[in-house]
Amino acid sequence: MNSRARTIENAHFDKAYIGGEWTNVSSDTQIVVVSPDTEGAVFRVVEAGREDADRAVASAREAFDRGPWPFLKLQERTNILRKFAQNLRGRAMDLSVAWTEQIGMPHASATAVTQNALATLEGYIDIGNQFEFVSPRSTKTGVGYLVREPVGVVAAITPWNVPLSTMINKIGPALVAGCTVIMKPAPETPIEAYIIAEAADAAGFPPGVINLIVADRKVSDALVQNPGIDKVSFTGSVAAGRRIASVCGDRIARVTLELGGKSAAIILDDYDLATAASVLAPSLCALSGQNCAALTRVIVSNSRRDELIDMLIDQFRRIRVGRPYDAQTQMGPLATQRQLGRVKNMIERGVNEGARLVFGGGRPQHLENGCYIEPALFADVESRMSIAQEEIFGPVMCVIASDGEDDAVRIANDSSFGLAGAVFTNDVERAYRLGRRIRTGTVSQNGLRVDFSIGFGGFKQSGLGREGGEVGLQSYLESKTLLLTNAPNTP
Repeated sequence: MNSRARTIENAHFDKAYIGGEWTNVSSDTQIVVVSPDTEGAVFRVVEAGREDADRAVASAREAFDRGPWPFLKLQERTNILRKFAQNLRGRAMDLSVAWTEQIGMPHASATAVTQNALATLEGYIDIGNQFEFVSPRSTKTGVGYLVREPVGVVAAITPWNVPLSTMINKIGPALVAGCTVIMKPAPETPIEAYIIAEAADAAGFPPGVINLIVADRKVSDALVQNPGIDKVSFTGSVAAGRRIASVCGDRIARVTLELGGKSAAIILDDYDLATAASVLAPSLCALSGQNCAALTRVIVSNSRRDELIDMLIDQFRRIRVGRPYDAQTQMGPLATQRQLGRVKNMIERGVNEGARLVFGGGRPQHLENGCYIEPALFADVESRMSIAQEEIFGPVMCVIASDGEDDAVRIANDSSFGLAGAVFTNDVERAYRLGRRIRTGTVSQNGLRVDFSIGFGGFKQSGLGREGGEVGLQSYLESKTLLLTNAPNTP
């Protein structure tokens, strides 16, 4: 086991966290977590079975139906949640090391983004303290109230690319709302969820409020089908999202889905191409392209296409692909050999369909082992090509030429996805106008930006619902109309 991984002190990798206790699971099967940098094992955790998933649901169900958590005063919940957040702050280095070890995220970036994720949790607590859970409403007779109550037991199912942030954006608002949760992280990246469970255990949550199982897809499917689950919050692939939506629809369970993306960047003619290239190339490589919101389709006018391609090539040449603990590294490996194989296959498909690979796509010469690939840039891309339509989830960028502003919007909307997008222009009026025309959940000016304090989510096949901010909290609440003859003393 890698010596860096040993810095994460955890005595519970052989357990699940159920009912406020670290408990044995029903099998002795282990999940081996492999470093994409060294391709060696860095962690081994126990794999839960369906029986363990059922126990976790029963525990969360008991904690919600008969436990104190949903009925605590807001200040009492807040006190525990703040201790929880404080405990996670104390494990910030472990969390950043876990991310680097599991998927090769450059450690300098992992450290910074971990702090942002912890601030997000604290932000949810602040939002909850200001939220009006009970509000009076006018009624023709008597007294009326709009009451917002927790949705119930939540299954939080997260992917491998940004494991801490995605889990925080599920359990944070769920806990603030008064829900109980079952964490089911991706088997490739389970370590953050273990640290979260340890921080929760030390914070003093009532038993069963937070539970953790690590399992494969079959157990995840059983978790989604369990009638004790009131809501599923899932981030991952479209295929898995379809399955979850169909199961939840069959039993009318609540669901939030954050799925794929194929985000477009429109560069208008008033914007400097060198500046655009200097933003786009590093942004794509920050997470090795394994970012559902990444700007992978760049739309530029025909007259400026070749100039932009030359400038993007120059910027991609400057990207330092390297080992994740090297402070100079800007792009680490892909997360797994499976993902590396998919990216290479998509690059080959792009070439076979007639696109022109003008930069990268091969293994960096100085890296003999690990799941490494150079960022790839395609020119002569048509909008209906596979590389322009399918989410590659790797550092592959397509440049698509347009015949003007209207055509650029048409190309941007020519996608089954709608998660993010950008308009590069110095004119805020044009940015606003085009931003309103692009069918996507977030549009930003002059670069990729997301703001979870406002909300994040997608149109079309990019998902259902929103995460972040007050809208994220509301997705874990049910609205109740309460009609009384007179006002109670303590509504």
